Amino acid sequence: MSSVTTGDDLAALFGEHGTVTSAKVIMDKETGNSKCFGFVEMEDETEGMNAINALNDTEFQGRKIVVKKARPREEGEQHTRRPYVPHGERRFAREN
Repeated sequence: MSSVTTGDDLAALFGEHGTVTSAKVIMDKETGNSKCFGFVEMEDETEGMNAINALNDTEFQGRKIVVKKARPREEGEQHTRRPYVPHGERRFAREN
């Protein structure tokens, strides 16, 4: 997906294959830039699967796109980030 793709762009693209209930491009919280992926929800699962089959590995806005069914996060699965520690403040633990 292109970095300029909007939720409306996704809704229009997927709307060719059925009724879109929501379309959202995921943005980086720190920079405000697109992460170049998004989520589309469709009213009917059959229409959604048809959209996946029709759109996967096609070109959209100059970029090849991968379209697949989102999987729910597993219980306990989290997106974890290591905290940023400025170079001068690194702490090390050592056994005696």
